[in-house]
Amino acid sequence: MSFKIRALEKSDLTSIHKLFNDPFNMQFWFEEPYLPMEQLDKRFNNDLNDNSTRSFAVSYNENFAGIVELVDIDLRHRHAEIQIIIDSEFRGLKLAQKAFAECIKYSFETLNLHKVYLYVDVDNAPAVKVYQKMGFKTEGTLKEQYFANGSYHDCYFMSIFRKDYIE
Repeated sequence: MSFKIRALEKSDLTSIHKLFNDPFNMQFWFEEPYLPMEQLDKRFNNDLNDNSTRSFAVSYNENFAGIVELVDIDLRHRHAEIQIIIDSEFRGLKLAQKAFAECIKYSFETLNLHKVYLYVDVDNAPAVKVYQKMGFKTEGTLKEQYFANGSYHDCYFMSIFRKDYIE
């Protein structure tokens, strides 16, 4: 098995377009499964000069398997949000855990962040379990924070601090 994360490349956009237009994936990102390729291309070009975002492709045996990102990076207060999508074809291989571990390592060891956080639907038990296994702790519950699939959803705000980070 060959796993790695690498910088996102323009050639990955077709695969990302597929992920971002999948209703199953986007319900957990609390976003509408609608992203035209032109808008994705524009976003990619804007992110090239944006210090508040780091996007990585998740690769498995040299195949694009997903994306892991740090967004809303705040270098003054030293925190960022982490988010991930693994393509359904590659689920069950523990790629999310591996990609999270690499991205968290990058967050603390390269960017010198103090805290990495995420939002997760309270009903997404498999994801919550993975995040807890990675060392994330629930700081609180945000009531009816996101609208997806015709209803409002509660979500957990979870985080890991540098001091609690275990390699």
